[in-house]
Amino acid sequence: MEYDEDDCPELVPIPSQHAAPADQIPVTIITGYLGAGKTTLLNYILTEQHNKRIAVILNEFGEGSALEKSLAVSHAGELYEEWLELRNGCLCCSVKDNGLKAIENLMEKKGKFDYILLETTGLADPGAVASMFWVDADLGSDIYLDGIVTVIDAKYGLKQITEEKADGLVNEAERQIALADLTIINKTDLVGEAELAQIRDTVRSINSVVKILETQRSRVNLSDVLDLHSFDSKDGAKLAEKLHIVKPTRPHLDKSISTVTFEVAGSLSEDALNVFIQDLLWEKTLQNKEGQAMNVIRLKGMVSLATKAHQVMLQGVHELYELNETPQLWEGQPRISRLVFIGRNLDKDILQQLVISTVLQSHE
Repeated sequence: MEYDEDDCPELVPIPSQHAAPADQIPVTIITGYLGAGKTTLLNYILTEQHNKRIAVILNEFGEGSALEKSLAVSHAGELYEEWLELRNGCLCCSVKDNGLKAIENLMEKKGKFDYILLETTGLADPGAVASMFWVDADLGSDIYLDGIVTVIDAKYGLKQITEEKADGLVNEAERQIALADLTIINKTDLVGEAELAQIRDTVRSINSVVKILETQRSRVNLSDVLDLHSFDSKDGAKLAEKLHIVKPTRPHLDKSISTVTFEVAGSLSEDALNVFIQDLLWEKTLQNKEGQAMNVIRLKGMVSLATKAHQVMLQGVHELYELNETPQLWEGQPRISRLVFIGRNLDKDILQQLVISTVLQSHE
C-alpha cells in the first residue's frame, strides 16, 4: 500500500444522515479489552470502500498496536506520528498522549474529512477520554462527542468482565461496558449459543440501556456505529423512548456494576437537582444501606424541570454532567422524570427517596 506524504487533497464533503450540530465534526470513541477486535474493526474502516472521509486516531500507549505496525511498514518502517492519507480517503494518525494534540492538529485539516474515530488502549478508561471533549473549550467549538463503542471478545469476554481486581478496584472491561452507548460482541463464531447468551446477559446486567451488536471479525455496518448522537439533544426522543422500557439490573458479582432506574411524577427543582447530582458525582457523600459510597459511572435521564416547558436531557460521565433542552419533545407531556444510574454500590430505594424528598418541587 502506498501513501502520499504530501498534504491531503481537498475532499468533497459527504452529506451526513443527521445534520451535525453547528457543522461540528462527530467523534466516536472505540474501546475494548486487549484482543477484543478493535484493531480488526479499525483495519476494516481504514481499508474498505465505504464512501466516508474518516480520520482515525490511535491513542495507544506502550509498544503500539498491530495496526500501527502494519501501517508503519509502509512508512520507512518507523512508528509514525504524522497524518497519513489512505487509498479510501481515510486519514490515520498514531499518538502517545491523551489525543488532544492530535485532534487539535487535525482541526487544521477541517473540511477534509467528516468523522473522527478515536481508539483507546485496551486498559484505558474511556470515561476519562470522553471527558476531555466536554472540558476543552477550544475543541468544543469544532467537534462533539457522538458516542462510546465498546468491543467485547465473545470467547474471553466473560472471563475478562468477571476478573476480580485487587483492593476492590473496578474491572476495566466492566467499566468499558458501563460507559458504552454501543457494545459489539465480536468473534461470535468461536462460541456456542449458550455462551453467547451468557455474555449477552452479563452485558445487560451491567448496562441495561446499551445497544448490543453481534458480529464476526468486527464486520459491522458503519451506520450502526456512527451518528449515534448519544450526548446531544438529537438523542432526546430516542432516549425518552428507551427509558420507557429499560429495566433495573442486579450485579452479576458482589460489588460489581449494575443499572438502577426509576421515574418520579411531578416537576423537579433545577437548583435542587444540581445539588443532588453534585453530591452524588462530585462529593460522593450518598451511601447505600451498607454505608458504602455510591459510585456512578454513567448517568442518563429525561427530566421535567419546573422552569422548562420541554423535558430536559441529563447526561453524565464520571464527575461531569450536563442538562440539555430537547425542543423536539413537545410540550404538554405528563410531568414525569425518568433517571438511569449505572455504577457501583447503587441503592435504588435510597436514590429514589432522595429525589422525591429533596428535588421534587410539586405534584401535578
